[in-house]
Amino acid sequence: PLIGRLMFKLPEEMGLIAIAVRQTQGKGRGGNVWLSPVGCALSTLHITIPLHSNLGQRIPFIQHLVSLAVVESVRSIPGYEEIDLRVKWPNDIYYSDLMKLGGVLVNSTLIEATFHILIGFGFNVNNSNPTICINDLITKFNKEQGTKLKALTADCLIARTVTVLERLIDIFQEKGPNGVLPSYYKYWIHSGKQVRLHDEEGPLAWIVGIDDYGFLQVHEEGKGVESVHPDGNSFDMLRNLIVPK
Repeated sequence: PLIGRLMFKLPEEMGLIAIAVRQTQGKGRGGNVWLSPVGCALSTLHITIPLHSNLGQRIPFIQHLVSLAVVESVRSIPGYEEIDLRVKWPNDIYYSDLMKLGGVLVNSTLIEATFHILIGFGFNVNNSNPTICINDLITKFNKEQGTKLKALTADCLIARTVTVLERLIDIFQEKGPNGVLPSYYKYWIHSGKQVRLHDEEGPLAWIVGIDDYGFLQVHEEGKGVESVHPDGNSFDMLRNLIVPK
């Protein structure tokens, strides 16, 4: 894409973002096509991260920071704190634990001692099809609580997401994972959930958190806490988790 060609030609201190009204040839995880209609917030953001920094040593964490930034872009607005937008490890935005509203895809290129990161993120702001959108959640909340929260726009939420992400990166660079994990756990959908390891008949394990490198931590009875990652590109990224050898 154009942004991928431009990113190496700009001064490092200059930011770069591409915003799409709709997307017909987007890329998803594992090479899947990511189609996005009008009403979605769609962006590709270029950032640089020094290799010898807290985040540079833990690059997989970036997708978690972006997911958190999307959720906080809504839930940090006064009055919107209880809109039930959440993060699903490793890279999805959810309504409660029920329905996907968006996702994040990160590509990184290391040049000398600097990571050039392209962050693609998309989330449904104002289109009720095929699932649900953020403004549907706001309408639902207004009905249930008797409030009059206004609908939000894609432009506003993209701007807020980028602003929140910059703050989260600064915190991570200063304090490491522990600087952002309390906020991440506040909004994630996995607390106390069980998963099966290896395959659908595999041993049960409890999700306990994510480790310093952004991998999921699970506790299998009698084995203690282990870090795991998704096995392949299943529809549900938590279906078959494997323990890295």
